[in-house]
Amino acid sequence: CAVGIPNSFIGHSSLAGTTAPPAVLQQHVTWQGAHLHHHVRMAAPDVGPVSPDPGAVELGFVERAAPARLLGSQFPSKVGGRPAWLSLELPGPERLRCGGCARPLLLLLQVYAPRERAFHRALMLFCCAAPRCARRRFVALRSQLGRVNDFYPAEPQPEAQAPLRPPPELRLCRVCGASGPKTCSRCRRARYCGEEHQRADWKAGHRAECGTAALGAAGDLTDSTLNVLFPELELVTEREDEQDEDECEETLAAAADVCMSEVMEEKVLDAMAKHTTKEDRIFAKFKKRIALAPDQVLRYDRGGSPLWVSGDNIPTDSDIPNCACGARREFEFQVMPQLLNHLKVDRLGESLDWGTLVVYTCAQSCDPGNAYILEFIWKQDFSAE
Repeated sequence: CAVGIPNSFIGHSSLAGTTAPPAVLQQHVTWQGAHLHHHVRMAAPDVGPVSPDPGAVELGFVERAAPARLLGSQFPSKVGGRPAWLSLELPGPERLRCGGCARPLLLLLQVYAPRERAFHRALMLFCCAAPRCARRRFVALRSQLGRVNDFYPAEPQPEAQAPLRPPPELRLCRVCGASGPKTCSRCRRARYCGEEHQRADWKAGHRAECGTAALGAAGDLTDSTLNVLFPELELVTEREDEQDEDECEETLAAAADVCMSEVMEEKVLDAMAKHTTKEDRIFAKFKKRIALAPDQVLRYDRGGSPLWVSGDNIPTDSDIPNCACGARREFEFQVMPQLLNHLKVDRLGESLDWGTLVVYTCAQSCDPGNAYILEFIWKQDFSAE
């Protein structure tokens, strides 16, 4: 069964319900590196993050969660909604614009994945959700902080005591949750990342509430009623089953076919069924591997190898640029096509699609301070002849 990918201090433990020793102050689970670690917080000083088991693959799944669990103060892993920013020194809105249509990017997902050098560490993926964007952009940003930092207490903050909204001084766009340097010229309180979300929000209802009590007290501005975000869901994880894939192969393959048919057009499946090429063998390996858990939306295997959906457009080492610090980048996780089933892109009228999104990050996890550093995404599509 799936275990929640939690915040750093308060998470879901598969040991829930057991009796803890008297010395235990708090038990929590963190997704650090490439697998879940069950930490026991003792009276002695915390030992900090530990190294992951080599070769372990964690599978990500989505489920609904209480909104309070997905706040930034709880260090969540999640899909959609507004960003749960780690560092509160946000990237400027110009860094989160599509290179094709210049529209604001939206949060696709974020993964909380501490490492040895980073007590807190988050990877955030943004994408353009505009319809028919010919040069759709995907952006990966990394933020990491030490246990002692400018924004969060060094000791755990109980979920029940966490603030329900970001601090007002953060100045977020009330539509998408990105940095909001622009304000409504009339009420001087509603903030936006740019003119596009300001105009859209005006038409969606801010025109009627601007300057009225509906906005709430100062510093308590409600979010926009404009619904442009992807549905917000929690990411939960479990270790990939290592049982023999030949067992129950027919049943598992059938389950995978059902799942994949929801995200692939029939012409793609038909084209791949007509030939017995290297391309088909790669896709057959992909289907067989995911058949053991056909609902997976993410695969995490830092330092491992991605699971490719096609023999086309596989990057070489020279295609993966080094980090800005000069260190090489390594594979950390990939987003699976099954996630498209949960994004309701048809409701938004979007033509969003991918075979897999493969995220490469700095192998040294260099320290950017409070800044957000750009990482690298490789997009591979399904191939059809």
